[in-house]
Amino acid sequence: MKIAALQMVSAPEVERNLATAARLVAEAAAAGAQLLALPEYFCLLGRSDRDKLAIAEADGDGPIQAALSALAREHRVWLIGGTLPMRTADAERVRNSCCAYGPDGQRVARYDKIHLFAYDNGRERYDEGRVLEAGSAPVSFDAAGLRVGLSVCYDLRFPELYRTLMQPAPCDVVVVPSAFTYTTGQAHWELLLRARAVENQCYFLAPAQGGVHDNGRRTWGHSLIADPWGELLACRDEGEGVVLAEFSRERLAEVRQQLPALKHRRL
Repeated sequence: MKIAALQMVSAPEVERNLATAARLVAEAAAAGAQLLALPEYFCLLGRSDRDKLAIAEADGDGPIQAALSALAREHRVWLIGGTLPMRTADAERVRNSCCAYGPDGQRVARYDKIHLFAYDNGRERYDEGRVLEAGSAPVSFDAAGLRVGLSVCYDLRFPELYRTLMQPAPCDVVVVPSAFTYTTGQAHWELLLRARAVENQCYFLAPAQGGVHDNGRRTWGHSLIADPWGELLACRDEGEGVVLAEFSRERLAEVRQQLPALKHRRL
């Protein structure tokens, strides 16, 4: 099975981003990809964090969710829709939600980002908690016989989430839609992804925002696919595009058989 990470440089206009997402999904599907993933906030990278509040959707209802469902159905693919803002009971807070759709267009999973990013190095300062409400539950789903785990961006720094996703049975693929800052991405993005792939002996599919956005922010990009041995199968540094690689059940079984670390766990 071919899997694809779709890299974007999202703008403050939802319609513009949906058009880009549709083009990239079509390109990946035409290349044979069956499991596709968009980046975090594929639908909007606004000029302020509060811009998310204006486009937030109710669970299961809204133009962004409808567009994702239609793309999955049109191209007969499993589509992980990056993230979109989902309404909460608090009008001043949204969930950062990752929704997955099957080839029939039906939603098969929703994961709300658990770990909220905050950063302050004296020059750059950012705190997602000002607008976001954290999720609380790990989520995985079945896609054509593959167990797929969901996580988002900053979650990558918390290995216990991935250990939880590997129970009661290990995931075959873990997806990490992201919008890493240039600073933190340059230091830790590939390092953490490959480490998580090795630790959990599964494929990591990591679509990212990558480039300079209309709001002046620069995201790291480097959307990538890593195999269960931590080998980098494909990567794109910056700019929108499709990162494509082959998922191999044989490779997965080989790694887990030759070094059965998942069976050796004691804690």
